[in-house]
Amino acid sequence: MQKGAMGWAVGLLLVIGGLNWGLVGLFNLDVVATVFGGTAALGSKVVYVLVGLAALYKLAKMVGVMK
Repeated sequence: MQKGAMGWAVGLLLVIGGLNWGLVGLFNLDVVATVFGGTAALGSKVVYVLVGLAALYKLAKMVGVMK
């Protein structure tokens, strides 16, 4: 189990990403894009990149690349 601020931030970002994709799949509703003014908006891109980096970090932890 991840501890500390990094683990908390990664978990939060993965939950945000997962819920957002679930809403996109079910209702064609991209909450991140809605909040930040569209998929091309800088805020949306930052959130999407952070979610992607969180997923890569978690994957690296799961396969043992990182301790």
